Parts: sequence; C-alpha cells; structure tokens
Amino acid sequence: MQLNIDNVGFSYPSREVLKEVTFSAGPGEVVGIIGQNGCGKTTLLKCINSSLKATKGLVTLDDMDVHSLTKKQIAQKMGFVMQSTNTTFPFTVYETIQMGRYSRKEAFSSDETEEDRRIIYEAMKDTGILKFTDRDIDELSGGERRRVMIARALVQEPEILLLDEPTLHLDINHQFDLMELITKLAKERGLLIIIVTHDLIFAARYCTRVIAIENGVIAAAGTTREVITPENMRRLFEIEAEVKDDPRVGLSVTILNRYRSNNPDTA
Repeated sequence: MQLNIDNVGFSYPSREVLKEVTFSAGPGEVVGIIGQNGCGKTTLLKCINSSLKATKGLVTLDDMDVHSLTKKQIAQKMGFVMQSTNTTFPFTVYETIQMGRYSRKEAFSSDETEEDRRIIYEAMKDTGILKFTDRDIDELSGGERRRVMIARALVQEPEILLLDEPTLHLDINHQFDLMELITKLAKERGLLIIIVTHDLIFAARYCTRVIAIENGVIAAAGTTREVITPENMRRLFEIEAEVKDDPRVGLSVTILNRYRSNNPDTA
C-alpha cells in the first residue's frame, strides 16, 4: 500500500501546526519522524489516520482519500498506537487485544473464531506479553501497556502501523526488543511503519528513512545517513553529536553535549 502525503497543513484555532508537508512511503519501510517537542510530529500521525482532518492538502492510500473511508475501513488499513496508554476500563490484557479484531468482523459479534485466537496469540507472542494474558490491564506498568496496545494494533492486520514514541517507558532491553520487532514486521509482513521518536540512536539504527520536522515544516528528509548528520543535530536539536558508520549496528550516534553557538546573542 502506498501512502502519499501531499502538501498537508493543519491549523488549530490558535496556531498553525503543519505547513506544506509532502512525502510518500511504501511497504517494508520504517520511516522515522523526528523533531523537537511541539513541532507537529504527532499531529502529522493523526492527519495520516484521519483522527484530524488536514486543513490543507491530501492524505491518500493507493489514491484513496483517507477521509472517504469509514473508521472501520481505516482500521483495516492502519493501526495507530498513541503515546498515552492510560486506561480506565477493567478488562484483561487478552480482552483488550481482542477488541482490535472488531474491524475484521462482518458485523458486531462477541463470537471468537479459531483464526481470531491464532492472530491474537501471535501478536501477544511477538510483543512479549503472553505472561500477562489474564492480568487486568490497569495492573500493568506504562511500558507493559504500550506493548499491549501495539499487540492490539497488530491484530487489526493493518498494512500501515503508526507508532507515537513506541519505546517510551520501556526498560532498555525491551526497547531494543521492540525496535527489532518493528523492523521484523516491516520486513516479514511488508508493513509500512511510521514512528515518531525522540530517540535519535534508535532512529539511526533502525529506520530506513527519516523525516525531520521543524516548526511544522519538513526541515530535512532522506535516508537515515542523509538526515542524521552532525550539522542537522546542531540545527534541529541544538546538540553536538558524533555520527559514524559502525559495522556492528549500522549508523551510530553518540550525543556529546549541548551545542552552544559562539554568538553571544544565540548561545
């Protein structure tokens, strides 16, 4: 499935958030969206899955305007895991993931098929949460709930997976496990995966392409090596970083310190 973002802009009543954002992406890619807080990264994800309607431009899936699709049709094509994983409902982990199957039902039904159970099991296994199957979701940590929500998105059997800060609140070993899973899903299932992330190290190591947003516009876009450079790190994040090829991990990023201009007016 080809995703096309064509000249997309979005404004709240008080301010303009996105301006003339344009890019395309397809199956098997892991696209990282980076940028400082408030630059419009999460707003862009919400415009892609039609949670927000772009005030300018068009988002299309294989030439279909996302706003011409029903919510159920969008859920069959895109899974979206938001940054917030707070829950207020007393469901088990299994029941929570099971809800993701609604978009694949011909009509609302509580009947669970053998195929449903297989898909749910595979998603739980892949995200490492089988041991939580019968636990209440409100008993889990924030990081554990994040994995549950990713599993719930996977059981929709989407072609596109949108993830807002997927490694947030996870222990370091689970962060690596999750990013390995993301690249595996892109490769083996042919998913297009778009990740909003603040973690430049993971973006450099795992993304095939990176789009950097600054003040609502694309400030840099291209391969990971083209975007994650010392110059861009200074300009976009005000940090000094060492970026180099490492045969063990691909592109390696080491954050050295805060960048401070020699100009006293901007330091």
